Amino acid sequence: MRYGVLGPLAVWDAEGRPVKVPEVKVRALLANLLIHEGGPVPADRLIDDLWAGNPPDGSVNTLQTKVSQLRRVLGREQVVREPAGYRLLLAGSTRGADGTDGSGGPSGVVDAVRFQELAERARAHEEPAVKGNLFADALALWRGPAYADVAESLFARSEIARLEELRLTVVEDQAEVRLTLGDHTALAAELGDLVARHPLRERLRMAHMRALYRSGRQSDALQSFQELRRHLVEELGASPGPAVAALHEAILRQEPHLASPSVESSSCRTNLPTTLTSLIGRREAVGQVRARLGADAHTRLVTLTGLGGVGKTRLAIAAARGMTERFTDGVWLVELAGLGGTSAPDDIAERVITTLGLCDTAATEPNLDDLVGWLCQAVAGKRLLILLDNCEHLVEPVAVFAGAVLSTVPGGHLLVTSQEALDIPGEVVHPVPPLALPETGDPAAVARSSAVELFLERAAAAAPGFALDTDNAPAVATICRRLDGIPLALELVASRLRTLSPQELAACLDARFARPEVRARGLPARQQTLRGMLDWSWQLLTPDEQTVLRRLSVHADGCTLRSAEAVCAGPDLPAERVPDLLSRLVDRSLVVRESDRFRLLESVAAYSAERLAEAGEAGAVRARFLRCYAELAEREAELLRGPEQRHCLERLDAETVNLRRALDLAAAENATGYALRLVNALTWYWFLRGRLTEARRSLQSALAAPGDVAPLARLTARSWLAGIELRTSSAGTAPVQPGADPTAGLGDPVLRARLQWFVGTGLTGLGRTREGRVLVEASLAGARAADDRWGEAAALVELAGHVRDRAESHAELGAALFHEVGDRWGQLRATRSLALAAERDGDHARTERLHREGLLVAEELGLWTEVVEALSWLGETALAAGHAERATELYERALAVSAERAYSRGEIRAETGLGLAARLRGDREAAKRHLNRALAKGCSSGHAAGAAAALAELRLVPRA
Repeated sequence: MRYGVLGPLAVWDAEGRPVKVPEVKVRALLANLLIHEGGPVPADRLIDDLWAGNPPDGSVNTLQTKVSQLRRVLGREQVVREPAGYRLLLAGSTRGADGTDGSGGPSGVVDAVRFQELAERARAHEEPAVKGNLFADALALWRGPAYADVAESLFARSEIARLEELRLTVVEDQAEVRLTLGDHTALAAELGDLVARHPLRERLRMAHMRALYRSGRQSDALQSFQELRRHLVEELGASPGPAVAALHEAILRQEPHLASPSVESSSCRTNLPTTLTSLIGRREAVGQVRARLGADAHTRLVTLTGLGGVGKTRLAIAAARGMTERFTDGVWLVELAGLGGTSAPDDIAERVITTLGLCDTAATEPNLDDLVGWLCQAVAGKRLLILLDNCEHLVEPVAVFAGAVLSTVPGGHLLVTSQEALDIPGEVVHPVPPLALPETGDPAAVARSSAVELFLERAAAAAPGFALDTDNAPAVATICRRLDGIPLALELVASRLRTLSPQELAACLDARFARPEVRARGLPARQQTLRGMLDWSWQLLTPDEQTVLRRLSVHADGCTLRSAEAVCAGPDLPAERVPDLLSRLVDRSLVVRESDRFRLLESVAAYSAERLAEAGEAGAVRARFLRCYAELAEREAELLRGPEQRHCLERLDAETVNLRRALDLAAAENATGYALRLVNALTWYWFLRGRLTEARRSLQSALAAPGDVAPLARLTARSWLAGIELRTSSAGTAPVQPGADPTAGLGDPVLRARLQWFVGTGLTGLGRTREGRVLVEASLAGARAADDRWGEAAALVELAGHVRDRAESHAELGAALFHEVGDRWGQLRATRSLALAAERDGDHARTERLHREGLLVAEELGLWTEVVEALSWLGETALAAGHAERATELYERALAVSAERAYSRGEIRAETGLGLAARLRGDREAAKRHLNRALAKGCSSGHAAGAAAALAELRLVPRA
């Protein structure tokens, strides 16, 4: 069991499903036991706490009844009775009377403990970006006021106060980190409400003042200080402390140290991985590649060519890493090894869209079926570098894609790695040779060779203390020459120094490569060397190690340990042996471990795939791979609507390439059942991430596949597809016929109600409001009948926009239910509905506060279209209150995020808002400029409503 106390009391089982704890006193009992962190609580203390000093007759028996009710919910073993009292068993611990817990206590079991641990980890870390992320993770655990169910109970007040103080301290910690990262504009907007609620917290006030000052709002920063002074005098009869007073003086004098810090280039937009080892022997090549893509060069496509294992990817990443300052819209690594050989240019474009985080179909787009064209249009005005890695099996489609980018995106540059060139106009080919070999056996001369330098570094890592000397220099030179200076071959053989001396290793290589059977016909000499090295490494493995290595090759983008166990284990290999075998393969440099993932290098993966086919088990392993990722998708789908939502999104992001490989395999092998399982599980994830094109293409492909599968699986997929098509179609099309219910026939009442909501909201968004409302009302009835809290919440929040007389009550109940199940996305939607209701009531302060809460959730989940919407709503609220400057700041942020994510509807709305703000300030020229941009963007992107709104506002701009 896991427990949530940072908000309404919540319980989840081991699979993350909510567990209902009925009856107020039973919930109070659980809260009391949680406050004592698994320590014993005497029965008389519980009675006094639960009945506030006024116990009922037979209170001991009554307490035992409540304990029995709690045990029925949690499991009898979870609530134990000891001589010292009752206690709640946390994480299977054996907690004694002193409260100690040898198993590590309730860490990860109680969200409050997890919150404190994350905060401590953040404070101990030196890297500001990491500190900020850890603080954000900690604050994301809060779902509302701590112990909200028992907030009025005397026994909870001190713990609530303690947790609230910890939360505010973490908010202050995070604010100071964000200031060092240059995030002052967003911070200035976000801290306003918090400062108003806690006007005497000087540290919080100081962070807000700094943020305001750095955002160009010096007068607001000074006004904030005056508000603090007034509150202190009125409430405490005191004056501001020396630190905040000094800050006030510094702002008055505009001292230089208050200026925004320069943000390091490492914070530029990029997904380039952190290199685990140094790049050796490529300094000149790195400079050459950068020069060819430099600001003064006309080259926009450089292709690094060379044999497998020569280090093309490492060279490309090193060259790209030094160019983040030049490419203001990002430097992006797009891995193509996971795409099948039959992939089309649109498949490459889809991978790029996903990597760049573009909102490909957040609104209706005119060229939805031409992803290459859509992508080129979306990034037409950007300066970015895209690194397309491992393209040798996709030369033709990559060439088409690259040609489109070069011809339509003036600021778009491409860096490609491939064993052969694309051979298109504008391409500059940069061959990547092996490392330089030693010329003599003299130690000084040998040490100058880059091949030797790499070998020595890897050898020292494998055998600590190893160094080049007079005795081993000839042998080391021989090893490097035998392996032709190929980096991968050198790394593979270096690990052998754990058991062999350099001389013995050189002799082994001499004997091995002298045999004619090592040479593979038709391969270039150096490729034969690498092949021979892989053959030798393979033969030195035990049969079980060989089994794991060849089966790992089915993964397209590495895997977690859990997936490795699922795919590699079989009748001949128990799953519990896989971790140890993986560890041995890592030691032999055949598998690379990166955080919690295990990867094969390109050449090792290709070699292992050959061995998998030779073993005759490719079909069986692919079947296990399909089953593993179908189960993974279904498992995560269950968690996507609960407290694990953020981490679930991150896990699915990490598995995107493998999930796409599973879908491609299912299509290629006519495994229609698996294809339908995958798309039905993944559509909600695609929806949350705004990847509607991928959802539509995948659903259509799965439904088109032949095979006699469960009709309900097809019906489910058709219902999902109907909802997706409604969101990616223009008003003139009719993916759902009038009066039709695509979900009719679904037997699962929970699933049907949720899909009715999904289709109904799609109809509403397309302007078919009456039909949509009918389906959503049916969804509400179905969810309530099935006791589906999530479905009920979703329907209520949607209906809040249709029933003005009950809008606020619907939204409040929906928000409460979303809080109960822990769905942050749902809380965001409910918050927005409440904000709109507050706006209709004229409550501008509450409207702004609710929109700001929604903004924080959207940023936390990385839902960028929702971020834009929240910023735009805040802009409208500021305009309604006559605050043109604040509205301008908010709309500028919305415009920046929209442009970054290619969210055209957001750009139109932001430009329109900027035009309104300029008109309110009396800046006629700025108003015309912004509104004309909105009009042009609306016309070019097919957003007729946005264009019409911009045109209407343009006509209201006064003439000169």
